[in-house]
Order: sequence, then C-alpha cells, then structure tokens
Amino acid sequence: MSDSLVIIPTYKECENIEKIIRKVLSLSKDFDILIIEDNSPDGTADIVRKLMPEFTEKLFMEERSGKLGLGTAYIHGFKWAIKRDYMYIFEMDADFSHNPEDLPRLYNACAVGKADVAIGSRYINGVNVVNWPMGRVLMSYFASYYVRTITRMKIRDTTAGFKCYKRDVLKAINLDKIRFTGYAFQIEMKFTAWKLGFNIIEVPIIFTDRTEGQSKMSKGIFKEAILGVISLKFKSLFHKYKRME
Repeated sequence: MSDSLVIIPTYKECENIEKIIRKVLSLSKDFDILIIEDNSPDGTADIVRKLMPEFTEKLFMEERSGKLGLGTAYIHGFKWAIKRDYMYIFEMDADFSHNPEDLPRLYNACAVGKADVAIGSRYINGVNVVNWPMGRVLMSYFASYYVRTITRMKIRDTTAGFKCYKRDVLKAINLDKIRFTGYAFQIEMKFTAWKLGFNIIEVPIIFTDRTEGQSKMSKGIFKEAILGVISLKFKSLFHKYKRME
C-alpha cells in the first residue's frame, strides 16, 4: 500500500480510463488509485473491474447509483482515504487534462516542501492552457480573478481541480458541511483550508484539454461557482472556522 491515493471521479470515461490508470501506476513514485464511478452507461466501470486483478491492492473502485456531483464524489473518496490512513490524497481528472507526470511534483510540495495543500496551477506563471478556445481561457482566468477579489485568497488558480492534500487538512475540515457539488466545490475546499490556516502552495502545470470523451462543464456549474463565491464570503463574515479534532 502506498502512502498516496489518487482519487479519480468518472462518468462516461471509457475512452480514457484504462490509459490514465496504467499511466499513474507506471510512475516511479508509488501511487494507489481510487475510482469513484457514477454508474456510467458506457461501460467505464467494466473496464476498471477488468483491470483490478492486474493491480491488486493498487486499484480500487467505489460505485455509486448515478451522477451525484463532483463534490460528493471527492468527499466520498476523502472519507474512504482517511479510513485507510493515506497520508497524501490527490484530486485528478480522468481525461489527461491533468498530466500524471505532475503527480510527483505535487507530492513533493507536500511531503518535502512546506505545502499543506499543493495546487496544480494553470495561472501561477502566466496562462498555461492548451487546446482551449480563447473564450474559455478568458472565462476561466477571470473567474479565478473574480474569486480572488471576493475572497481575498492569495491563490492565482482558485478554480483548479488538480490538487494534493495532506491527510491532516482533510481531517480538519468538516466534510459533511461542504455544500457545493459542482465547480464551486473546488473553490469552497480551498477557501475552507485557507480559513483554517493551512499553507496552500501553487505548483505550475500545463493544462491540456481532453482529446477524447466529453467535457462535463455546463452553464449551471459555472453559475453555481459565481453565486457560490458570494455565498462563501458572506457566510465567512458570521462563521468562526475551527479545525475538527
């Protein structure tokens, strides 16, 4: 068993799932993988199931009844990881937009460096995004600027979804109180960790848009993020953040 768990939520990722699993498990740094599978109709779970005997005690899967939201998938995975004493817990997409080769860099930022949370950041050194149309690049960049302005977090890529958490961070957060399930979930987790006084460090990455499968982004998810930031900030004015025992 590794000290590090990579959590990968999936919904209709049959084109990518075997390739991403094999890539992560081929890295020189030892990682385990937990797939949170939301009842994909394309056979994603079947592919994972067939790979599990090949990667005994390295590849795990939790199957859920349907598409229940990104945030709830990660929280399910966080709780699973904490119960099994993983020290470093990662969020990563299945579609290769997050390069598995960057996982050891995030790990080192926490295990060797001073980070409690390491973010794979698209915007810490300019704009490092490949294959996105300019409209989406601008939307994402200014969304992060908007979040920084409202929350006052000193984070360039506030909406990033490629992260490493130390175990103590996730244990300190009341995961049952995390309320957002979509895009805003990523913001809420960073904001909560920041308010609890954890050290958040950005590690520069190059983000490459998926070449196979379909994006899960929607106007509803983006709207949740915009309105959710205001809600988070307002709530923080009347809420004292305390670490869980």
